[in-house]
Amino acid sequence: MTENNLLLAFYGDDFTGSTDAMEALSSNGYRTILFLELPSLEMLEKFNDVQCIGIPGTSRAKDPKEMEQELRPVFESLFKLKTDLIHYKTCSTFDSNPEVGSIGKAIEIALDYTEESQKTVPIFVATPPLGRYTLFGNHFARMYDTVYRLDRHPTMSKHPMTPMNESDLRVHLNKQFQIPKQIGLMNLVELSGDYRYVKEVYEQKLSSSNDIVLFDGIDDSHCEKVGRLLWEKGQEGLRFIVGSSGVEYALTTEWNRLGLQVANNKKERLEVPSSDQVLVVAGSCSPITEKQIEVAIAAGFVGIQISPQDIINKEELPQGLLDKVIKHIKNDKSVILYTARGPEDPAIAETHRLFDEMGIEKRESGELIGSQLGKWALEIIKETNIRRIIAAGGDTSGFVTKELKLFALEMILPIDPGVPLCCGYSSDQTMNDIEIALKGGQMGSPEFFVKIKEASSFDTPSLNYNTLKY
Repeated sequence: MTENNLLLAFYGDDFTGSTDAMEALSSNGYRTILFLELPSLEMLEKFNDVQCIGIPGTSRAKDPKEMEQELRPVFESLFKLKTDLIHYKTCSTFDSNPEVGSIGKAIEIALDYTEESQKTVPIFVATPPLGRYTLFGNHFARMYDTVYRLDRHPTMSKHPMTPMNESDLRVHLNKQFQIPKQIGLMNLVELSGDYRYVKEVYEQKLSSSNDIVLFDGIDDSHCEKVGRLLWEKGQEGLRFIVGSSGVEYALTTEWNRLGLQVANNKKERLEVPSSDQVLVVAGSCSPITEKQIEVAIAAGFVGIQISPQDIINKEELPQGLLDKVIKHIKNDKSVILYTARGPEDPAIAETHRLFDEMGIEKRESGELIGSQLGKWALEIIKETNIRRIIAAGGDTSGFVTKELKLFALEMILPIDPGVPLCCGYSSDQTMNDIEIALKGGQMGSPEFFVKIKEASSFDTPSLNYNTLKY
């Protein structure tokens, strides 16, 4: 691994967010491979012209002790790479808390591996292409046509694992450190000057006693300046960055300005034919996923709900359920196998009741659901040879890909912002080259499942400032 010169290496705190970061890089012509396990030198050498690599993980669903176990070997490997920048990729809604998915804990671990010259950690969470904005330290997220402050967001403020009840990212993050940090802010006013002025202000914040500097951002002009600052400081030893895929969007803008693309990576968009069928396995219960299920069923998909009893039965496959799915696929139907139809589905309470009876903690539920869906999907694929798959749910997706025996992913087509269609690589020839999309609960348009089936591309939506809600 130490012989490869890379522009960027990142770890994603969940799988769907990692494909989001890969899309930002790949769409701009920087070949990126997501390795689902720490890659060896031999594994890296199998991929030509790779400029960026990512390692998707599940730290967002883990407690601090489990994060230690997962992140230390990852950071140890990443910091040995000949790469200009190392990015701890968070969700664009920054969902985390001191007990689950602590971003503060991830920073504390990473600081054990950073160069001595790095005294400050930059954080950039704004991601305008995904409708995520930071204004004077407060974070906002779009849902359909409306942008909400994070603590008033219809979904994120009520997230079952990490409800966001604080929109000021500085306050939210500082609750996650053992010892509170001094967090500076590069605000909108400071970022609105010319680059020479912006750089001077940033230098002042770095030379002060700030442990962290958070960047505001609501549009491309802010991303351009942030990307240039991050890249230039990375050359000086400030290699470790925290934030959403906004980091990748910002950096690729700077790289494009500098002309850093490898010539072979400047390719036309791949022509990917539409698929006759798609299999969706959904562990997400967000209202956005609910709408996507509704739209897909109206378009001819068959929806099949999983009973809570099937979820908790780890000893044997729900053969009756799988036979039903297999029959529909063999009859040329697309199928959605889902745990719940939205946040109000009674199945959620019943599943939690069964988990409580079994002594399964809430934070462990994502792994159980994802692993079960992955095992079932593998059986369905073997029986039907269906080649296009969607896993819905940020935590769900990571465990599904593990059960599908994939070792790497590469984007083949953008669909909706942050949720591309990918090619899965596996040593199992049954699974090699399978097409898969990983979708977080908050991601994708209402037509997303249908668009994956048809392999259509997307237009990036723009922000309507009149819909900002404070």
